[in-house]
Amino acid sequence: MQMLHQVLQAFGFDFTLLEVKPFGSGLINNTWKVSRKDNEDAYILQRVNHHVFKSPQDIAHNIRKIGHYLSIHHPGYLFVRPLHTLQGEDMYFMEGEGFFRLVPFVRKSHTVDVVQTPQQAYEAAKQFGRFTHLLGGFPVHELKVTIPDFHNLSLRYEQFLESLETGDAGRIKSAGKEIRWLKEQDYIVRRFDAMKQNPDFKIRVTHHDTKISNVLFDEKFRGVCVIDLDTVMPGYFISDVGDMMRTCLSPVSEEEKDFSRIEIREAYYKAIVEGYLEGMEDELSVSERGAFFDAACYLVYMQALRFIADHLNNDRYYGAKYEGHNFIRGTNQIALLKRILEKEALLRSMV
Repeated sequence: MQMLHQVLQAFGFDFTLLEVKPFGSGLINNTWKVSRKDNEDAYILQRVNHHVFKSPQDIAHNIRKIGHYLSIHHPGYLFVRPLHTLQGEDMYFMEGEGFFRLVPFVRKSHTVDVVQTPQQAYEAAKQFGRFTHLLGGFPVHELKVTIPDFHNLSLRYEQFLESLETGDAGRIKSAGKEIRWLKEQDYIVRRFDAMKQNPDFKIRVTHHDTKISNVLFDEKFRGVCVIDLDTVMPGYFISDVGDMMRTCLSPVSEEEKDFSRIEIREAYYKAIVEGYLEGMEDELSVSERGAFFDAACYLVYMQALRFIADHLNNDRYYGAKYEGHNFIRGTNQIALLKRILEKEALLRSMV
């Protein structure tokens, strides 16, 4: 608590007037809810994971730039901007502990950890689309890249191939079937590379982490705004749509060991497409509108590659809670991609 005392003091708060509790289910940053005892004000305090985000100052730069643009061009949009420290900084740095930021807690709002209805998926997709649409005139080249090559499928495939050369020999042998299947789908990488060369696909301000918990909902489960802007960078719309589909289409997560429970819920696919298109209005080109199905394939295939490669590399990146954890995650994503490919004709027809 002494650490948090010092951090909150840097923002001008008297710790004796505050109640601080761990908050949320995020896996990257440490998060606390800070409530005042003398009024109804509350805040979210986060420690930015500098092992994932090598330059937290770049995150602050992006949020500051985006906030300024929205305040001028779309002042009615709820943009949850960080408070400044007493020294006028966007974040507080503590030696040995890292960077901290404090943002207001939006009253009468809440987040959803796991999507429960197509309507929730629709509302979330609409908010991610709306965020990118409102920033359509923003000079995207002014944004810093906070995680280089985050959704670079071509690079992830190269890293997968490298793991076949340098990874654990025993694990490579036992994962032979999964490795062969992933290599057989390398046409997805070629399709991704062709997309990047197509001038109809525009680089925009993109969120890049579109799990449903990064949307605020009001009391009637209507989307309010997007949050957690650490990964906001220049990118293609396929990143946001594909990540939503990866995390929303199946009723079970990447941690599920019973692959028979993995299925594609068409109503959720349709909800994501319709919500995103409504939020983006007329931003997408004809070619982009035709790539919703491909977006799902790119992101699921990429995650399968990353999990299997990490398994072969003895769990260096993701770590493992049990033996074969990343192999389970990888084969889970392979099963999800197979289910998506089985329904290609139907899913493409929904756009």
